[in-house]
Amino acid sequence: MSVVRFLSFALALLASGLVSAHAARAYETAATQAILMDADSGTVLFEKNADEITFPSSMTKLMTMYVVFSHLADGSLRLEDELPVSEKAWRMQGSKMFVEVGNSVKVEDLIRGVIVQSGNDATVVLAEGLSGSEEAFATEMTERAHELGMTNTQFRNASGWPDPEHVTTVHDLAILAQRTIQDFPQYYHYYAEEVFVWNEIEQHNRNPLLYNTPGADGLKTGHTEAAGYGLTASAERDGRRLILVVNGLTSTQERASEGQRLMEYGFREFETYDLFAAGETVTDAEIWLGEDDTVPLVLEAPLALTMSRSARQEMVVSVVYDGPVPAPIAAGQPIARLVVTAPDMKTVERPLLAGQDVPELSMLSRLGAAIGYLVFGAPAAP
Repeated sequence: MSVVRFLSFALALLASGLVSAHAARAYETAATQAILMDADSGTVLFEKNADEITFPSSMTKLMTMYVVFSHLADGSLRLEDELPVSEKAWRMQGSKMFVEVGNSVKVEDLIRGVIVQSGNDATVVLAEGLSGSEEAFATEMTERAHELGMTNTQFRNASGWPDPEHVTTVHDLAILAQRTIQDFPQYYHYYAEEVFVWNEIEQHNRNPLLYNTPGADGLKTGHTEAAGYGLTASAERDGRRLILVVNGLTSTQERASEGQRLMEYGFREFETYDLFAAGETVTDAEIWLGEDDTVPLVLEAPLALTMSRSARQEMVVSVVYDGPVPAPIAAGQPIARLVVTAPDMKTVERPLLAGQDVPELSMLSRLGAAIGYLVFGAPAAP
């Protein structure tokens, strides 16, 4: 017999950890492509053409830095190392750090030159220093991207210089931002730096959210004629972090205003609600012919959901199983399903496991239960 139990008390329970539950409410943006994501859970709060192929422009440098950070983390590169400046790097156009051919520059200075100054020349110095050529480095960038799940991304250079085969999506860039924050917290602080001076030239970080949005601490802007103005950004407030990627805007002013507006929307309209801790009893399931009449049902992993505040008011949490469940039952055995529904959110389902062993009744006790069944009928549904 299928049993459905609705848990009206679930909203009051506490937990830790998160799961992804996609939500996409109606909202407008001038960006051609956009995605707003909860950084911890990966929950999509808003999206527009998020998987549409586009050009990353200087947001490419996020992957350049991811690869550099990977080499720093595994010890094959040090911040104090110096890398030579080739003529190719020196001749790079567009945004520049203004390194000089024939000189050597410390890796940490090159990192700041890439992140704060968006130096195309600095990206080539790093690429050549790590892989021998920019082309080989771009191959490593693409391989790393695919390992991260950025399935619609291909890199042809380290700077984001226009190339028809140098493509990504805002969804992929959001994944990259999320992994950068998670994988390299020891280096993420570079993205919050507002000013860097090199060769007696002071340049300011182009990320507008660093100056107009509380909690903003990264990541990178981009612009080409083909892509328009783009921004990959992140902000943290009260322990909650959001990631925003927009592309296809028409000006630096629109990039600043849309970036701030969308980030504020995410913090204002959405919240993360803890439901259950790992191993916490969600409810009990009825047992048939067991030494215990019930068995606690638990989740293997903690469960929390990110959703709009209005959707939370209509959230329904239920437990579904075929019961009574016949004994014997082993701890950890899948018994039921936890089902969570809410407006503008994909249904979330998680298996519920037996929280303890329930041995089968002895032969004599089973005989007594069978006689009771014949006389009184099946146990009442819980």
